[in-house]
Amino acid sequence: MKMFAAELVGTAVLVLIGCGTAVLAGAEVGQAGIAAAFGLAIVAMAYGIGPISGCHINPAVSLGIYVSGRIDAAEMVRHWIAQFIGASIGAAILYFIASGTAGYDLATDGLGQNGWGAGYLGEYSLAAAFTFEVVATFIFVIVILGATQKTAPAATAGLAIGLTLWAIHLLGIQVTGVSVNPARSFGPALFTGLGQLWLFILAPAIGAVLAGVTFRAGLLERRDGDVA
Repeated sequence: MKMFAAELVGTAVLVLIGCGTAVLAGAEVGQAGIAAAFGLAIVAMAYGIGPISGCHINPAVSLGIYVSGRIDAAEMVRHWIAQFIGASIGAAILYFIASGTAGYDLATDGLGQNGWGAGYLGEYSLAAAFTFEVVATFIFVIVILGATQKTAPAATAGLAIGLTLWAIHLLGIQVTGVSVNPARSFGPALFTGLGQLWLFILAPAIGAVLAGVTFRAGLLERRDGDVA
């Protein structure tokens, strides 16, 4: 129950702070500020709930960790359930807050949802959006698996992971709004529409599996006997 609660709260916080910054303060802080909000939310949760659940707060991360061999399937599924529930709660709280002003319109202002194509931010193509999400998730999960392996300095893992998510958002907000996290995409999509959600489940899953396989094969994991 502690793990479940931690993953639920952590994912809700990520959606509320990250998507909330885009919706409630995007015009004031700009793209760089939105990127910082997502990255800093991860840093905060890594140190806040990391000792309890590992702070996955992302189904793609849990999938990558499972593929790498560090958790079993049952634990992965428990993480997933908590993450999707948490993202839904975070999006609901954000919608309630955003609706507190007469100037907010869900159809116009959105809820920080991900997307691509005509009318969405940089209007990038489906192929560009899919490629970005696969590659960005691969990079993100590689950093997580590397920063949390037994030989890595544990105290700095949260900072490395948060800074990576920050950098990925700086790169890709105009492409897809940046998902790399199916739960983060699912929460807002419940309110704004599920039509494009499939990409933000499939592409991050592919990136996560590729990262997990890389570590399971020992290509990027330091093991006993390895020479520095």
